[in-house]
Formats: sequence, structure tokens, C-alpha cells
Amino acid sequence: VSLELYPPLTETLSADIISTQQSLERQRTAEKERLFLVYAKQWWREFLEIRPSHQSKLVKIFAQDENGVNRPVCSNVRVLRAGRLLESPRQAARFVSLLAHEKAPVVGGGGKQEQWCTLMAFLCRGKGDCEDHATLLCSLLLGFGLDAYVCVGTKAKGATHAWVLTRGTDGSITFWESLTAHRYLHRAIDPDAPPLAPTPKPSSPYRTVGCVFNHQTFLANCQPSDAVELCVFDFQVESRWKAMSEEALKSVCAPGSTTSLPPLPPLCAPSLDPAAASNHLELEMRYLVSEHRKDLDLATVWDDHLSYLLSSALSAYELERCTGVSCGNEEFQDAVRRAVPDGHTFKGFPIHFLHRNARRAFATCLRSPFCEEIVCCRGDHVRLAVRVRVFVYPENACAVWLMFACKYRSVL
Repeated sequence: VSLELYPPLTETLSADIISTQQSLERQRTAEKERLFLVYAKQWWREFLEIRPSHQSKLVKIFAQDENGVNRPVCSNVRVLRAGRLLESPRQAARFVSLLAHEKAPVVGGGGKQEQWCTLMAFLCRGKGDCEDHATLLCSLLLGFGLDAYVCVGTKAKGATHAWVLTRGTDGSITFWESLTAHRYLHRAIDPDAPPLAPTPKPSSPYRTVGCVFNHQTFLANCQPSDAVELCVFDFQVESRWKAMSEEALKSVCAPGSTTSLPPLPPLCAPSLDPAAASNHLELEMRYLVSEHRKDLDLATVWDDHLSYLLSSALSAYELERCTGVSCGNEEFQDAVRRAVPDGHTFKGFPIHFLHRNARRAFATCLRSPFCEEIVCCRGDHVRLAVRVRVFVYPENACAVWLMFACKYRSVL
């Protein structure tokens, strides 16, 4: 491979000049990182002086990336705009939830291996731990203009977890679970309220929060209790949240501040054709059902019209996952009633997958007694239907919806 520049350069830089410049940049980066480390240590000492119990709080200032390099966690979050690939914050949350959840591999014994992948590595792999999902979702929500932060704390049973928080202009606090795209409205319990005052039940699965951060802010929780239900997320109040210097963070986390920061990749448009993928998977499913029934000495008659009608239900399910709003169910039910004659029974079984492996999906479906009852349906005038819808998102992340159905004459 040869590379030529047009117009050609009149002067070229010598190798010595280039290596000297690179050396200077490395020294500058090393000095910035050294100064930030000195500042972080001083900041941590001050945090511990507030309350000795802070030693046990989950305040995560640095994290190790996939190359074993310790980086400030704020450098994992950037303002990421998805162009026309994602239309809304909730669709962004849906996209992030479709990326597989995989804990960092542990070599040898010990506890959980902690690894916070850079955005580039996470998107290239298409899978990662909860911290990777949370930093990507936070970056996308910032791109959509929201006041978003990554929270580090614990879930039930004390398991360390990361999720996203957004603050509304009205002071409302919303938690976003990056692994599922679920949203929870936070209502803090007032510890000074009268004993008989009604207390809101915890709506989220989160138990404690140690710190919150985004691309330019890092705040440690210094409230008497780190229980989420008691926390007030008023970041301007210094007695509740101890902030790091924004200037110090900017010196090592702002884009272009240091040469060691990995580049921010744009999201890639999907290359998968959703219609072709849906058709292919549906044909495979039909074959697997027919073969399964053949092994049971059962004939298989497909009802193409009924199969087509299932599309609207699958579309509504995905829309609900994206927006949280259920719609279109009435039309689907009406269409099914019209397609199923009097004296016949209809049964349907929808299921959701993150992969397009037909055999694996079919094996999973058969574990459900209800699905097995449909696939192995015996009776009079049995007609089977199956519909597959593959919804494709950036980076070829897929939401696969599958629905088996049958109709048969009821014999009393």
C-alpha cells in the first residue's frame, strides 16, 4: 500500500523533529497526569476528614481500562451525538440495553475483575460490564442535551453497580438502568419527617450511591447516609456532595487535553437489512417447528395470514420498550378475533432475544410450557403461525421479537 499527498509537500519533517515533538507531548501528558494524581490524593484526604466512615464509600476516581491503564473515570464519558441513528434519549437507552452484558474475565482466583472499557473498545466488542453500558448511555444522554451523570453504588445484596442519573430543570431525578433501559423516578425519603408521615416506597433497585460523575464533574456523596432512598441529589450543596475541581478534571479529561486519551468513535450505522434478517430467521423457525412436530408424528399446517397479523403485536412490543408507551394492542386483538372463527381457540407466545441464532432461540422457547403447548398443539383444524421481527440499531445491535401462535377448534 502506498500513500501519496497531493499537492506534494515542499518540505518534510525529519524523523528527529517528529520524535522530539512526540516526546514533548508525552512529557506534557505525564506531567498533567502527575499533577492530577497529587490533587486527587489531597482531595481524598479532605473527603476522609469530613467523616471517617467515608473510607468505605464507593468513590471511584480512577478505573483501569482494557489495556491496564488507570484513567480518571470522567474520561470515560464524552458528549456523544448519534446523528440520525438514534431519535430520542429513550431510544438511546434501548440501544445501549441491547449490547450484551458481560463481566470482565477473571484470571485466577479472587473477586470480580474490574475493567472499565473505553467507548471505542466497548463498541468494537459489542459487549461489556454495567460500567461500560452506563458510561455509553450517559454520553448519549449528554448528547441529547440532558444533565446526565453516571452513579456508582450498590444494588440489592451489596453488589457493586453503575447506572445513570438525569436531573430535570424542575429538580426531578430519574435513574436509568443501562442494562435494561428501565427508568425510575427518584423520590427521596425525608429522615426528619413525622413518624406517621407516609414514606414513598423505593422505586428503584439501587441501594447505595457513593459518587456521581460525567465528562466535567465528579461528586462524592458526603451525606450522613449513602442509602439511595435518603439521598438528596442537590449537587450545589457542598455539605451533601464534595466536588472535584472542574479545572483539574478538564486538565486530564477534556478532549485534546492529553495525548493518552483514546479517540471518541462515532456510532456506526447498521449494515444489517432488518427485513431480510427477519425473513431468514422466520423461515428457519418454520423449519425447526415442522421438524419438531414431525418427530412427534404431528402434521404442520401454516396459516400465513395469521402469521402476518402477529407483526403488529411485535412492533408494539418494541415500541413499548423504546418509549414506555403501549399502543396498537386493540387493533391486534380485533384482527385476531376476525381471523379466528367461532368455536376456535387462539394462543400466542411472544419472546424477545438479543441474538439471531434460530436453534438457540427455539431451544429457549421450548423451555416454556406455554410455548411448547403451542408448538406441539394437537387437535382439530390446528393451524400454526410464527412471526419474527428483527429491529436493527446502530452498531448492528438487534432486538429480535418472535411470536408463536396457533388456532384450533375447541372440542368440549
